[in-house]
Amino acid sequence: MHLIQEKIINLADSHNLSDLTLRKIGELIGEPKSPQKIKHHLNQLIGKGLLIVGPDGKIKKTKGGIGKSGLISLPILGSANCGQALIFADEKIEGYLKISRGLLKNNLINKIKDIFVLKAVGSSMNRAIINGKNIEDGDYVIIDKKEIVRNGDHVVSIIDGAANIKKIYIDKKNEQIILLSESNQDFPPIYISEKDGNSYLICGKVTDVIKKPDEMALMINASSSDILKDLGEISKEEVEYYENL
Repeated sequence: MHLIQEKIINLADSHNLSDLTLRKIGELIGEPKSPQKIKHHLNQLIGKGLLIVGPDGKIKKTKGGIGKSGLISLPILGSANCGQALIFADEKIEGYLKISRGLLKNNLINKIKDIFVLKAVGSSMNRAIINGKNIEDGDYVIIDKKEIVRNGDHVVSIIDGAANIKKIYIDKKNEQIILLSESNQDFPPIYISEKDGNSYLICGKVTDVIKKPDEMALMINASSSDILKDLGEISKEEVEYYENL
C-alpha cells in the first residue's frame, strides 16, 4: 500500500474524513500542497474497499464481517507466491474481497474473524484441487487461520518472511515436514526438520478458492451479444444457434 494511503487509513481512526477538506487531510498527513494527490489516494482506498462512503456521504473505515447488504467482507492480506518464496506477506490489509454467503462454505460463516484472503501469484499449485477448483495465478485463496492442519492439507507457510501455498506432508519416520508444490512445472519440495520448527510458520489452511474471471469467456459472451443485437429480431432457434457458435 502507498505510504499516503497508509497515513489516510490511520487518520480515519481518529478523524471523520467527511468533515475534512482535501487540503486539511493533506496537512494532517504531511502533504499540505497536494489536494489532488489526496483525492486520488482517497479514491484508491474506496476502490480497494478499505474506505466506504455511506448514504449520508460520510467516509468510514471498512470493517470485515457481514455488512448490511448481506455481503461478507474478507480482508486481503497480500499475495502468496505459489512458486519460489519471493513475495513478502504483511499483516496489513490491502483491501476486502466481498462475496455472498453462497460462495462461502457453511462451516465458515460463523468463523469469519478467523478467515483471510491471499491472492495467488505463480503457477506451482495449478494441479492442486480445493473443493473441485485448482489454484491459478490471480485467483483468491481463502485461508482459515484456526483450522487444524492435517497431513495432506494445503496450507500457507511463511518461510524467510515470504508466503507460499503448498501441500503439507508430515513424515514422522524421518522426522521431517515436506512442503510440496502440485504443478505441471518442476518445482522442488521444501524439506524442514521437525527440530527446526522456528524457521517456518504455518499460518493457515487453504479452505477454498475464488476463481478469477475467465476473460476469454467474457469476451466471447460479449461478442455474441453484440452479434445478436446487430441481427435484430430473430427466432429462438436462431438465437440458440448463434449463442453456441
